[in-house]
Amino acid sequence: MLMNQHNSTLTMELTFAMISSILLGSYSAGNVFATYSAPSLTPIKHLVIIFQENVSFDHYFATYPHALNGANGSKFIANAHTPSVNGLSTLASAALLTDNPNSANPYRLDPSQQRICDLTHSYSGEQKEYNAGLMNKFVQFSDPIFSFNPKEVGKCNPNQVMGYYDGNTVTALWNYAQRFAMSDNFYGSIFGPSVPGHLNLISGQTHGAVPSNLKGVVNGTVTGNPDPVRDDCSPSFLPPSGIISMVGKNIGNLLNSKNITWGWFSAGFKPSTKTPEGKWICTFTNHTSLGGSNTHDYYPDVDPFQYYNSTANPHHLPTTSNSMIGHTDQANHQYDISNFWNAVTTGNLPAVSFIKAATYQDAHPIDSDPIDEQNFLVDMINRLQNLPEWNSTAVIITYDDSGGWYDHVMPTIVSQSNDPANDALIGNVGLCGHASKGTYQDRCGYGPRLPLLIISPYSKVNFVDHTVTDQASILRFIEDNWGLGRIGTQSFDAKAGSLVNMFDFAITSHHANKLFLGPSTGLHNSTSVIK
Repeated sequence: MLMNQHNSTLTMELTFAMISSILLGSYSAGNVFATYSAPSLTPIKHLVIIFQENVSFDHYFATYPHALNGANGSKFIANAHTPSVNGLSTLASAALLTDNPNSANPYRLDPSQQRICDLTHSYSGEQKEYNAGLMNKFVQFSDPIFSFNPKEVGKCNPNQVMGYYDGNTVTALWNYAQRFAMSDNFYGSIFGPSVPGHLNLISGQTHGAVPSNLKGVVNGTVTGNPDPVRDDCSPSFLPPSGIISMVGKNIGNLLNSKNITWGWFSAGFKPSTKTPEGKWICTFTNHTSLGGSNTHDYYPDVDPFQYYNSTANPHHLPTTSNSMIGHTDQANHQYDISNFWNAVTTGNLPAVSFIKAATYQDAHPIDSDPIDEQNFLVDMINRLQNLPEWNSTAVIITYDDSGGWYDHVMPTIVSQSNDPANDALIGNVGLCGHASKGTYQDRCGYGPRLPLLIISPYSKVNFVDHTVTDQASILRFIEDNWGLGRIGTQSFDAKAGSLVNMFDFAITSHHANKLFLGPSTGLHNSTSVIK
């Protein structure tokens, strides 16, 4: 098994089993928790997951908390007691900035360099970049890099894969990390692009695709970006992506079984129109990013619940009323992001809310950029902090995949695969270890390291968690917090690390204060109020 090169001592975790016993009064080590009523086992009664696009940990946090302050960026000043982060500015890794094993060194992207090209981040391509843990083939296998703008095709520099931003550009995220909790040991569940990341978030499972072999699917396992068959907006690309459905359970099914309110809220999820002939047609809305890219707000391949018959809303039918948001009606828990705020203003915030930004604000290169993303994130979090429910809320910010960007940490391979046509972590011999008999192939993982932040009154303050976690850890937190059980059928939730170490639920603790930032600057703004 390939081992993780991050050698920090893992912080001891307080398990959900202990939390449960404390809340039930059966733990004998003293009453350090308040008693909270069902259905949640912790004080977190409202979880909001903001799932962004295509960022590796080093791409945003390589030199955290050290920023190159200057005239072309916001002035970021770190707390003197900021804990150590496994980035590129520690003594152990600093040499990688100037003497990197790749054919180019990492380099800082300043705030004027936001219009960047997209990188190859395929299941096989990313494995080749990591080169059996040598981490030295990122430049070679970032090709072909491309732009959706025909005038820019062929003008992308392959060295761009080594670029990173600092606190002058991703200022808000660095400030959130200073005041709340972040992880430097969080990974994609497997290597690959958007759809596998989204599926692992809600089910911990990329196997179960029907049909079982087509573009982006190998022997029933999703490795690429096929569209969901149950969505009027599919196929969304030219040439068309493959169209599939998924079988099995997802977290929506488990939440429904316990009558826990939930929803996936996507920008641009507008109702389809029906022609006189009875044909349903997707209603796309568009926005233009600060960099000038005009894109659809919504793409069907980033709403993972649309792949499952049990949780799909093929025609994007609206909810029957604001009071039904989070409950089962014709919308089937799939909503436009405006419905989230409709629910909030009527005191109907669901227990679990997944938030998907419009494409121009989701951080995906070409389509979006860090300042577009910052505008979205800060607006969301400022508004959430003004809610009466804030005292029982946690916000998770993370990403679907690395976008192919350089990261210097080799993940532990907990899911092995040896498909000679698609696996390439160990040279060109079709290996990512050897899968045990009976386990699903083409799920090589953990994949690349990704940012993860938790913003909550109950998050630890200026804290960096070194616990090994992955996208399915979010799924596991939901399962454990609401007592839902596991997905089963080889879901990654069974082996996922816990996020609990990022929280402090002790009643004697001083809870994290609210932090209001300016959307355009990412700097402190104590006057922010709900819109």
